[in-house]
Amino acid sequence: MHSKRYLLMLVFLAGNFLPLQGIAHETAISTEIDSVVVVHNGKKVTIMRNQDPENTVDPTYAKTSRKCPPFCIQPAKLAEGVETIGELEILDYLERSSDGDQTILVIDSRTPDWVKNGTIPGSINLPWTELKQGAGADPFTIAEILEKRFGVQLIEGLWDFSSAKTLVLFCNGMWCGQSPSNIKTLLKFGYPAHKLKWYRGGMQNWHNLGLTVVK
Repeated sequence: MHSKRYLLMLVFLAGNFLPLQGIAHETAISTEIDSVVVVHNGKKVTIMRNQDPENTVDPTYAKTSRKCPPFCIQPAKLAEGVETIGELEILDYLERSSDGDQTILVIDSRTPDWVKNGTIPGSINLPWTELKQGAGADPFTIAEILEKRFGVQLIEGLWDFSSAKTLVLFCNGMWCGQSPSNIKTLLKFGYPAHKLKWYRGGMQNWHNLGLTVVK
């Protein structure tokens, strides 16, 4: 009986999602997930909630009076077919991507000056300016990103999105327009809406929940 329980625990721990039965963090991610192991820049990182009951939000994300524009509240739904997701969903995409699913790309759309202060483990940085016409990008630059990074093919002058990656984009949160801007640009280029996911809470909610960041 004891050996059977031991084997079950080994099976649980073999996965990237570590269940509560295997690890005893007092503050878990959910009732089913204690922590998640992802790969960031070639190294494994464990995403978990901060265990310090006295921990508070990073002051960078404590301001409530950011001027609008540009820091305007974003709608819950950006466009038809584009799914707005939360923390558990982005953790699932991060876990799948880290497990070798090359059809998924989790993108931090913020500029490097923000990213250097911390980002979500398992994401890659693609500044929103590189996909925004008039903000440093042109159609040729965007086309190159579509082909070389997103898996889109140009066939006889037409974009073929059949092998395009599922993109999960985020920025600083519900008051940040950087990832929404990129999503709208991608839609204009014909990117399938169902292959675009938006983590609306972004770094604001990530910090509010005390989840792991990497610099």
